[in-house]
Amino acid sequence: CILSLFFFASWKGVAGCCAKTTTAPLDRVKILLQAHNHHYKHLGVFSTLCAVPKKEGYLGLYKGNGAMMIRIFPYGAIQFMAFDQYKKVVIKKQLGISGHVHRLMAGSMAGITAVICTYPLDMVRVRLAFQVKGEHKYMGIIHAFKMIYTKEGGLSGFYRGLMPTVVGMAPYAGFSFFTFGTLKSIGLAQAPNLLGRPSLDNPDVLVLKTHVNLLCGGIAGAIAQTISYPLDVTRRRMQLGAVLPDSEKCLTMVQTLKYVYQQHGIRRGLYRGLSLNYIRCIPSQAVAFTTYELMKQFLHLN
Repeated sequence: CILSLFFFASWKGVAGCCAKTTTAPLDRVKILLQAHNHHYKHLGVFSTLCAVPKKEGYLGLYKGNGAMMIRIFPYGAIQFMAFDQYKKVVIKKQLGISGHVHRLMAGSMAGITAVICTYPLDMVRVRLAFQVKGEHKYMGIIHAFKMIYTKEGGLSGFYRGLMPTVVGMAPYAGFSFFTFGTLKSIGLAQAPNLLGRPSLDNPDVLVLKTHVNLLCGGIAGAIAQTISYPLDVTRRRMQLGAVLPDSEKCLTMVQTLKYVYQQHGIRRGLYRGLSLNYIRCIPSQAVAFTTYELMKQFLHLN
């Protein structure tokens, strides 16, 4: 069973790589906007998307994507494999709580586990994505690892901003799995013939039709992103550390939240770039959850 889950989770990693490559330009622009890069801080979302290729070439939209590809495969694999394992543990403990809460707890713990395991790669990806042509501090992934390790306190330097990441990951992963599982349960209970079909591996089990899976996955991603986005902004600013001129005012999670709010407000600060996140996240989550359901059938896990 563990081996089947590993192969299934690995396929989730492959799906994640494809989805992230497609949305890499949006990720780069989001990072530039979240931390108010001085070259683009006066621009909006779509004007930044146009300005980056003019200033840095079209490959500039993919800065940091190599580190993302290395990270997303183990991240996706660990998250989904951990989710199934945590869910079994939570159910086995018989805590007297509903199935919806089981999903919320297991999803949160799985997300946190995946984040902690792959956090150094996320740190390097953000550093590479934030630098602009002509002002390169890091020459590549390996060079960035060496610089952060030697200049920023060894291993601890790779975990700057972990607290807002973990705090934000709990509602993000938790509400993502919770919303998807809840929509799936309600849909199959209220309209099984309209929304559901027999599972390919077990005709006695109903699963959502593919287009309904995509819709539920997209809704789940949008809700989770909205709830956790201010902590994502906080994480990015803390990860960039000394790269930012105001880094001394963003040493802790609370400090960073207060500083961003005081300097830029809610719309231009704590939620800057959220529209990009919707464009990036909704199709990505839709594909991820649909792949998740299809691979469960392929590996006879229903």
